[in-house]
Amino acid sequence: MTPDRQFPRAAVARRHLHSTTSPREDRTPWAAMAGIIATVTVFALAQGLTYPLLSFILERQGTTPGLIGLSAAMTPLGFIVSAPFIPPLARRVGGARFAILCSILAALTLLAIAWTQEVWAWMPLRFLLGFFANPLYVISETWLISIAPAPRRGRIMGLYSSIVSGGFAIGPLSLGLVGTEGWPPFMIGIVAFLLCGLTVLAVVPRLPKMPHEGEATSVGAFFALAPLLLFAVFAAAALEQVLLSLFAVYGAALGSAEERIASLITCFIAGNAALQVLIGRLAERFGSTHTMLFCALVSLAGCLLLPSIFNSWLIWPLVFVWGGVSFGIYTVSLIQLGERFTGQALIAGNAAFASVWGVGGIVGSPAAGLAMQLIGHQGLPLTLGLLCCALALFLMAERR
Repeated sequence: MTPDRQFPRAAVARRHLHSTTSPREDRTPWAAMAGIIATVTVFALAQGLTYPLLSFILERQGTTPGLIGLSAAMTPLGFIVSAPFIPPLARRVGGARFAILCSILAALTLLAIAWTQEVWAWMPLRFLLGFFANPLYVISETWLISIAPAPRRGRIMGLYSSIVSGGFAIGPLSLGLVGTEGWPPFMIGIVAFLLCGLTVLAVVPRLPKMPHEGEATSVGAFFALAPLLLFAVFAAAALEQVLLSLFAVYGAALGSAEERIASLITCFIAGNAALQVLIGRLAERFGSTHTMLFCALVSLAGCLLLPSIFNSWLIWPLVFVWGGVSFGIYTVSLIQLGERFTGQALIAGNAAFASVWGVGGIVGSPAAGLAMQLIGHQGLPLTLGLLCCALALFLMAERR
């Protein structure tokens, strides 16, 4: 006889206990989440605008490609350097104050960039732009994971990733409206940074405090707590940055027109933005580890299929799905971070994510570029395929 049949009242009480969720699991604070997502989306729009804008200006000035690339690397370097300072500063200053301060400082930095228009002055300024941008992403993701109800965390983080990706993609598109000369494009970015701070200010009463429970965890200490999770973030960053920066070189080597390559990159970004809610839903249903393994294997399949179908119509659905699953690795990493960590370890984890994303952005493109230089243009899918294969093998080993 089962315990439930022996003690029917106890069984009813136990079932009632399991059906009663905590307020955090039961209620979805939509207003706070909308404010957080709107804040970081506006910020992503401003950042998405600055990358191509500054590259166009430097190219017009006759700057060498290597120097343009070095200038662009300053922003992710700012991400890496700022990461260890974010958890203690957020606890001491308060998340909302810190986010508002960073948005103002980012606006002032972009103003200085617009004022100087000189490559060597831009090096430290672009570093500062990354330094001030990073805390906003870390704080926003920590807020969102903290207030997202556990049963809906996958969909909410997927929605967050989709909207932020869309904001980042809108940035370059806005250059088609205002051009790349003079103050107008810079003013869009400056106003967007300031709107970010105003949005945080508007939703301050609804925002949670920065988590203080648990032992203080540094960014360095978090690397020992979740090395595979951080490797997944590194892989997602490298996949995205390599494809965005070197796909044009790969397509040109195969004789593809610039317009077709640009359209394929747009298709990749569209898949990136469109599929994150679906991936989040899969994580809720099948578990975050299984879903991450699925994303890694599909990304690997994309690497293997790319050379054979690049010139056929099948490249379009491939690139769309590839964009979704490659960034889905990061979305699922955020979901797993919320499942495994709380309190001060959570904000340390988000800061570590930002640091590793910066490393992936800096290391990925040069490594793939070197492979293409040594073995030809197929070094691109080979490099990315090895990375996806390593992630898949590590995930399978962890499951066992």
